[in-house]
Amino acid sequence: MSELPGAWYALLGLVAIFGAATWFLDKFSTKDNLKIITAICGTISMISLLYVTYTTEGI
Repeated sequence: MSELPGAWYALLGLVAIFGAATWFLDKFSTKDNLKIITAICGTISMISLLYVTYTTEGI
């Protein structure tokens, strides 16, 4: 099993942060524009995480 690059862990952290922020803004805030921005950033982070995961050799 090969080592995962440091960017993988950073992207995983971003996915978690943006996911929690989007959920919080959806449930407890009326800031719809900020909710949309965090959701888009989370989606971009997840797509990047998938790309890094599938292009890492040995996984």
